[in-house]
Formats: sequence, structure tokens, C-alpha cells
Amino acid sequence: MIEVNKIYHGDCKEVMATFPDNCIDLTVTSPPYDNLREYNGFVFDFEGIAQQLYRVTKPGGVVVWVVGDATINGSETGTSFKQALYFMTLGFNLHDTMIYQKANPIPLTHNRYEQSFEYMFVFCKGKLAVFNPIKEPVLSYGKLTHRTNTAKSGEAATRNRDQWTKGKKEKYLNNVFSYVAGRKSGTKTHPAPFPERLAQDHIISWSNKGDIVLDPFAGSGTTCKMAKENHRKYICIEISEEYLPIIENRIKNAEPSMF
Repeated sequence: MIEVNKIYHGDCKEVMATFPDNCIDLTVTSPPYDNLREYNGFVFDFEGIAQQLYRVTKPGGVVVWVVGDATINGSETGTSFKQALYFMTLGFNLHDTMIYQKANPIPLTHNRYEQSFEYMFVFCKGKLAVFNPIKEPVLSYGKLTHRTNTAKSGEAATRNRDQWTKGKKEKYLNNVFSYVAGRKSGTKTHPAPFPERLAQDHIISWSNKGDIVLDPFAGSGTTCKMAKENHRKYICIEISEEYLPIIENRIKNAEPSMF
């Protein structure tokens, strides 16, 4: 058995090694990367952590890996792509390469365009088990469109069509999600928090109520806070002791939604 709704203090690879196989429905996390790999004096073993994530993820379960690339000696490192490829060698499917667009990127002075996004790699273990798509209103809802044949006679795409269609009320979001970044994103108690809405959107999309949501790099506890608010079970792992009271306080004050 695995103990849920708990904050674990320790190295996430070592903590996950104590978990049974196939026990986690969803992981949403943002690891330290590149020159941030040494986190508060701690160094993490990416490959070992990725291996444990594959082992503990249920068939059909998802890992959302939010990561970017540092620029070192004039070149982006490509760490994000290397990590994605490694996850795939373990057996994960790269279900989607999503973009976390920062609505308020920090301006930098350099010889390239402003960096305003990070990758959100969505890995799935086998066939996807859960997808609850977030939708948005369609501006042309209710509008009638006359559709007729457009291909020339004899072309492969030719089909008999002469119809009026009515615009749908809603559509799926695209895979670029935009959020306010940094300390305006939900907490001022961690140097690099990701937005609460980012965690919530992935929790809603890839899990159901009652599922177990893991964050092996809990930081200030955003993923676990939003898991609780959305009626999921949570497991936080954080190696830096100074953040534990912050996580505890945020989860304690989280109120599950009425829906």
C-alpha cells in the first residue's frame, strides 16, 4: 500500500523506490534543470528519477514534465529534448508536446528574441486512460455555413456535399497554455513557482476525482494544493527542508471545490 495525502521529505528517487509498481495516476512536476540542477545544494539524478517515474506510473497514467533550457556560452542546452527522448526510451509515449507561454516574461538583454515559454511534455504509459478536455466558447457559435464541393471532378478528395452546418458551441483548447509566471502565479514563498492554474489544468485534463497525483519536486506545493482543491489524492516529495512548512501551510489552507 502507498500512503496518500502525505508530504515526504527526502530524495525523490529514494522515496519513490519505496512505492509499489503502478500506483500513480498522474505526475505534474517541474524539475530543476541545467545550471539549476544543483537545487539548494542538492543534486538530482535525472535518469534514476525518470526510471522510477515509469515504474510507479499506472498503465494509462500520465507524467507532465515542465522544463526549459538554459542558455550557456551562447547556446541553448537542449536538455529538455534530451530528457524527453530518454523518457521515450523507457517506454513512455510522448503523448503531446505542449507549451507553457509566460504572459509576463522577464525582459533580458541579449541578441535573441525574448524567451517566453517552457515545454510541458505529456508522457503516457501505454494507452491513455483519462482525458477530460478543457474547452472554450466558439465565437462563431450558431453561425450557418454553406459547405459544397471544392475539389475538381475526378480528384481523390471529391465528395458529394451540399449542406448547411451550424457552428459548435465549444471547442478544445489548443496545446499552448498561457499563464502569468513567477511570483504573481500563486505564491511568493518559492523562487520558481509554476502557476496554480497550470497545475489545475493538467490535473483536470489527465486524472479523475479520487486519483493519486504526485509531485516529486514539490517546491512550494502547488501541484498538491491544486490536487486537494480538485478532489484528488496527493503525494508531495521535497528534498529541501525549508520548503516543508510552506507546503504544509498551503495544503492545510486549500479548500476543495464544490464541483
